[in-house]
Amino acid sequence: MATTAFAQTEDTTYKPVEFPEGYSAQLNIVYSKVKDWEGKVDLYIALKASKPTPVVINIHGGGWNHGVKESQSGFSTFFKMGYAVANMEYRLTGQATAPAAIEDTRCVLIYLIKNAKALNIDVNKIVIMGGSAGGHLALMGGLLANDHRFDGNCPGVENIKVAAIIDKYGITDVWDWGYGPNITSKSAKNWLGDKANDIAFAKTVSPITYVNKNSPPTFIVHGDADPTVPYQQSVALHKKFVEAGVKTQFITVAGGLHGKFPKEKNSEVNKAIADFLKELGLTGK
Repeated sequence: MATTAFAQTEDTTYKPVEFPEGYSAQLNIVYSKVKDWEGKVDLYIALKASKPTPVVINIHGGGWNHGVKESQSGFSTFFKMGYAVANMEYRLTGQATAPAAIEDTRCVLIYLIKNAKALNIDVNKIVIMGGSAGGHLALMGGLLANDHRFDGNCPGVENIKVAAIIDKYGITDVWDWGYGPNITSKSAKNWLGDKANDIAFAKTVSPITYVNKNSPPTFIVHGDADPTVPYQQSVALHKKFVEAGVKTQFITVAGGLHGKFPKEKNSEVNKAIADFLKELGLTGK
């Protein structure tokens, strides 16, 4: 196994990403610049593969206000399926409020499409995945499709298509998370910033707003005892996908907290994700 050098952030040492022979790591590639901020992504690419490979964009969580890409390392399911991996960072609330993180997510997607040939990736097999706030961003990145309202920092690509979305206990309704009857979060209000009382704006940054019959196939997993993001948000999102006739799969982890699932349950979820993608023909082997 080849590995990257370990990364240190805020005195925390993270495990390096392990990737198979034949892959190369391109770390801290700048995908976007906004004023003095540089958005960086770690790419794990099979440049010498015999044909363009699928790619998964991975987005860390943290309430849009904390977290780093270096905390993410469990990509073996995807490497085994012949995927490239793009593990991204984005502007956090302290740097810029909504919709900055969505803009950055769209910019990574557009960067990969623009550079697909050089990176040997298949633009028809882009999967976007995240947990918690990362799940929210994955949903927004994919569901926006060719709605370019948040693409101002990276214009020039018209045909933006995500082949599948993997949403792990993501926020689907930002207003409900900030003010709803189930769980209320200061993270939502802080991320909305000066639009904290603007329900119309909150809808524009909420994935549930964008579901339609042309939405990408979406896999959802959520614990029904989640104390952080209401389980009901995933229930409502799944219902909208079903009503729209979109291929979707929803796994409920009984007693599951906010991503703190038992090891065997995580293995089940990873297998279910792989099976979901295989059914869609989204493999590289």
